[in-house]
Amino acid sequence: MTLRVTVWNEGRHEKKNPKVQQVYPEGLHAPIVKYLSEQGMDARAATLDEPEHGLTEAVLAETDVLTWWGHMAHGDVQDAVVERVHQRVMEGMGLVVLHSGHFSKIFKKLMGTGCDLKWREAEERERLWVVAPGHPIAEGLGEYIEIPHEEMYGEFFDIPAPDELVLMSWFQGGEVFRSGCCFYRGRGKIFYFRPGHETYPTYYHTDVLRVIANGVRWAALPAGPKLAFGHRPQPLEKLE
Repeated sequence: MTLRVTVWNEGRHEKKNPKVQQVYPEGLHAPIVKYLSEQGMDARAATLDEPEHGLTEAVLAETDVLTWWGHMAHGDVQDAVVERVHQRVMEGMGLVVLHSGHFSKIFKKLMGTGCDLKWREAEERERLWVVAPGHPIAEGLGEYIEIPHEEMYGEFFDIPAPDELVLMSWFQGGEVFRSGCCFYRGRGKIFYFRPGHETYPTYYHTDVLRVIANGVRWAALPAGPKLAFGHRPQPLEKLE
C-alpha cells in the first residue's frame, strides 16, 4: 500500500526572509516532498495560509502520516485544526514533528508539557548519534549523522520521557539534546526529529531525509485494534 503523507509547513519565513528564500526557493517543505515521493510515497504539501491551513477533514482522512514544521506563527494555527489533527493522531494517523515544531500547539497538546529547551544560532557542527541501532528509524544510517552547520538545541528538553530514544545530538559548543524521540498516543505514533533550522540547507542532507522517511514509515505501521472505551454491558464470558 502506498503511504499517503501530508508535509505541513508554516511557510512564513520563505515569504519574509531573503536568506530562507535563497536556501529553499520552493519552500522548506519542497525537498521533503520530493524525497518522500522518490521513496514511492504519495506526498503532498500543505501550508498555514491555505484555507483551514490545508488540513481539512477530507485531507486528514486521506493522510497516513502528517509531518509538521512551524516556527514564527505557532499562535496563528487555529485551535479547531489542532483538535482535528489531535483526533486523527489518537485514531492512528502518524505524526512526525520537525525542529521548531516542538513548540507547536499540536505537539504541546500531545506531550502535555511546556516542550521548552535551550537554543543558540552560531553555525555549529551537530553530530547525531544513533543510540538505538536496531530501531526501524535508524535503518540505513551509520553510527552517527554529521551536519556541518545547525542551530543548537540543548537540554533540558521539557518533554515526557520518550517511549523510545533513537538519536542523541552533540553540538560543537558542548551541549547535548534528545533529537530522535518516539511516543505513542492512543493508536497513533509520534516521532520528533530535531534538525531543520530554516536558514541552513539541512533538508537537502541525505541522512536527514532518510531519517524523516524512516520516521514516516515507522509512524504509519499498523496501530493494532480499534480502541474501545466506556460501558460494556455484555461480558465476553457467561457470568454465573
